[in-house]
Amino acid sequence: MDAKLLADLRSRCLELNEAGALRPARIGRGPNERLAPEVRGDFIAWLSEPELDAEHRLLGRFDGLRIALNRGLMAGLEDFQGHFALYPRGAAYARHFDRLAGSDIRAISAALYLNDDWRESDGGWLRIYTGGGASEDVLPVGGRLVAFVSDRFEHEVLPASRDRMSFTGWYRRRPLEGSA
Repeated sequence: MDAKLLADLRSRCLELNEAGALRPARIGRGPNERLAPEVRGDFIAWLSEPELDAEHRLLGRFDGLRIALNRGLMAGLEDFQGHFALYPRGAAYARHFDRLAGSDIRAISAALYLNDDWRESDGGWLRIYTGGGASEDVLPVGGRLVAFVSDRFEHEVLPASRDRMSFTGWYRRRPLEGSA
């Protein structure tokens, strides 16, 4: 990720926050969708219609990765659905899977960190549980991309001592036969 694109995306996330366009994230879906700040404390804005060149370039990069994953892994990924996310200082997201109940559409989770000059002392680690009681912590350094299989790895976002920003989402596939 080149520095200019990263800076433009960081500015966009901050601009959306200042304009009140980032909304408290919800958990669940359909009639079970609800706010649960004790579970999830981030604010998000979905990127469905890119407005800025930086957003078009970002989605182009994610699509290029989708094509590479499909070629290399025969992953069957159809598209990418993502949002800007801002975790205010002290906010977290409890341990969870990204797979929605009753659906296998989300195949690969991905987060691109937008933070500027992030240090270990800032916290905000992404903790990915790798099985057998083990976990890996990923520091949300600006420009770092982390991706993992959505229904295989439980994960959580730990609190940070400053606002934490990312562009986060899922590569999706068609539902497997017999699933929703």
